[in-house]
Amino acid sequence: MAATPPRHLSPRKRPRQARSAATLEVIFEATVQVLLAEGIHRLTTTRVAERAGVSVGTMYQYFPHKQALLYALNERYLDVLAVRIEKACEGEHGAPLARMIEALVSAYWDAKTERSDVTRALYRSAVELDNATLIEAFAARMDRATSAMLATAPDAAFDDLTLVNTTLLAVIFGTVRNVFERGLPEPLESGLRRQLVTMCLEYLKAVRRPVA
Repeated sequence: MAATPPRHLSPRKRPRQARSAATLEVIFEATVQVLLAEGIHRLTTTRVAERAGVSVGTMYQYFPHKQALLYALNERYLDVLAVRIEKACEGEHGAPLARMIEALVSAYWDAKTERSDVTRALYRSAVELDNATLIEAFAARMDRATSAMLATAPDAAFDDLTLVNTTLLAVIFGTVRNVFERGLPEPLESGLRRQLVTMCLEYLKAVRRPVA
């Protein structure tokens, strides 16, 4: 993510070689495993190092404490999510509005539910972090990707694209988060996903300006 973390949450160093990047991936996966197995309050850098099979010294080279590790994990998660949405939006440039919305909702929903247990764990971990800058950077990337896509719709134009796009993303992000927080059963979750597409599309139809 293109965000500068608070100084106390900054990693000690960034990986510069493939081997270091691979070690960091192992550490991140171990962090997720500890979160799922023991919860946020029992997560420590020592437990993560043991699960990852690395020394505490290696862990300390990257992350001085638990909060810095969690910040980096959330940063990585949001970056992967942003890339997926960006690619989905780029692939729908020039498509009809209905196809754009289906692709956007599907990309975001699928990315969040592929490992729903991880998503829930990260939601819980975020409450311990000063992650306003991280969220702002993610939101800015989403704003750019979706507004650029909507601007190419052949069957719609909008007088205030910024407002429309912000409203659209607020509805999608808020709905998906609510699904995780409530732990809805799969049939209801699937139905809600379909309703979300309908709701977003009908909103855009209501506020669009006819294209000659």
